[in-house]
Amino acid sequence: MGKKNRLTIFILLAMVLGFLLGLMIFNTTTPEFRASFSKNIKLLSTIFIRLVQMIIAPLVFSTLVVGIAKLGDLKAVGRVGGKAILWFITASLASLLLGMVLVNYFRPGQYIDLSHSDTSALGDLMAKKQSFSLQNFIEHVIPKSLFEAMAQNEILQLVVFSIFFGVAAASIGDYAKPVIKALDVTSHIILKIVNYVMNFAPIGVFGALAAVVAVNGTGIFRFYIIYFLYFLLGIALLWVLLLSVGYLILGPRLKTLLQRISGPLLIAFSTTSSEAVFPKLTEELERFGCRDRIVSFVLPLGYSFNLDGSMMYMTFASLAIAQAYGINLPLGTQLTMLLVLMLTSKGIAGVPRASLVVVLATCAMFNIPPEGVALILPIDHFCDMFRTGTNVVGNALATSVVSKWEGELEG
Repeated sequence: MGKKNRLTIFILLAMVLGFLLGLMIFNTTTPEFRASFSKNIKLLSTIFIRLVQMIIAPLVFSTLVVGIAKLGDLKAVGRVGGKAILWFITASLASLLLGMVLVNYFRPGQYIDLSHSDTSALGDLMAKKQSFSLQNFIEHVIPKSLFEAMAQNEILQLVVFSIFFGVAAASIGDYAKPVIKALDVTSHIILKIVNYVMNFAPIGVFGALAAVVAVNGTGIFRFYIIYFLYFLLGIALLWVLLLSVGYLILGPRLKTLLQRISGPLLIAFSTTSSEAVFPKLTEELERFGCRDRIVSFVLPLGYSFNLDGSMMYMTFASLAIAQAYGINLPLGTQLTMLLVLMLTSKGIAGVPRASLVVVLATCAMFNIPPEGVALILPIDHFCDMFRTGTNVVGNALATSVVSKWEGELEG
């Protein structure tokens, strides 16, 4: 059995054990003990995610600069970037429209019980929403310091600086080759560290699931089963759409791609963290046959601009909250909301629970009670598992498709 298959089996086993332990704690202990247990066991997940986060900034910087330098000139950078943005915009609009169509057809909001809102967890989101403005968006995109962006793992800010650095290095030519060579070696060292860190993945998965089940149990699904099932239907349809387009472009190799990313996908699903799999996803896409210069350029962009699962959820959740309060929004207003979400959702991938922060701000903008976000908070962790996994699939497809369009897909 290969090392990769062993890791996948260990992760699946950790998911089962974490769920069973959490369920046992939920059924046999007091609420106070559950909260304390959840806080402590979640440290296992925190350790794993922080280990991954420590290598994201140097990996994004080194691989993106090397990728741009290898592309050679500004024309090539613009061509690849243009193809990537075309895919991102098309996929985002399709995801948003799918969420809007589903929520209007099935009207899941009318099944949400107003008495089960989670107001205790709303405070942090409200605080984040207060700073949600055009100025804050610009500050989130444009770095004032490379080191501050690295320290805070601001991927989009790192992308902006790395593009300037890479283009400048490419324009200098041979004089910059020692720097590019050093960064190339650095990226390979960091990818080696990835292999070490991934050994902690089963422990992190175990802690993440045990923590959330210990507090919520399975009874949460009784309150939200219809909302959750309609959301899963939306995710399933989005996967069908993405994979169908992927098959049209990649052909039979799509199956190989899905096999390659199965490990990162499972980790993203169980930890609800796209960041946790960024380094490993980079490695697997290169093994699939995508050239390193394409992967290192398109994938960081995708993490900021191509969150397909989150996009679908934003329209789904915003309109479901409106339905729960009996607010009927005209089609024109819904389309306006869709365009607002299209713009405001970009560049906040590093914000915890970014989807809910955007939903909160959007509700306030369209006179939907923003407190309604508390209605979906209890089920949000489980929704987040599926939308995070979908984001990973979407970015893997985007990188592979752009590689194919550029004639840079080997194998």
